Amino acid sequence: MLARYPIRSLALVLGFTVIAGTTVANQSLGQVTRVTEGLINTAIAYEVSRVCPSIHPRMVDGLIFLNSLKAHAQSLGFSEAEIDAYTRNRAEKARLEAIARGRLAEMGAVVGEPQTYCEVGRAEMAAGSQIGRLLR
Repeated sequence: MLARYPIRSLALVLGFTVIAGTTVANQSLGQVTRVTEGLINTAIAYEVSRVCPSIHPRMVDGLIFLNSLKAHAQSLGFSEAEIDAYTRNRAEKARLEAIARGRLAEMGAVVGEPQTYCEVGRAEMAAGSQIGRLLR
């Protein structure tokens, strides 16, 4: 039935998209799982590359990934100003970093033992996880 009325169908779909985007944008960006999990994974990859001398970050891939998170946030209706405010929020940054450190510990990384970070990094690269794809 919608195919018989393409303009009405398009208007209906666009209307739902705008409504859905507005609804999501009324949430905090910190409640968008794809964004927060992406930032946590990026923080884990960064920490592994910082501590393990034999593993390095894939800088271009990292920037592309971060830009994809930003594009996702924008597609949900978040403005440039809202995204900037979120990424500059020190409390939120500290919260996400604490989660990343906790996950690193759960994965086997031990502070003061760089080889454990290397083991985590190699395991993530072998698994092809998002963390592993940000490392080389």
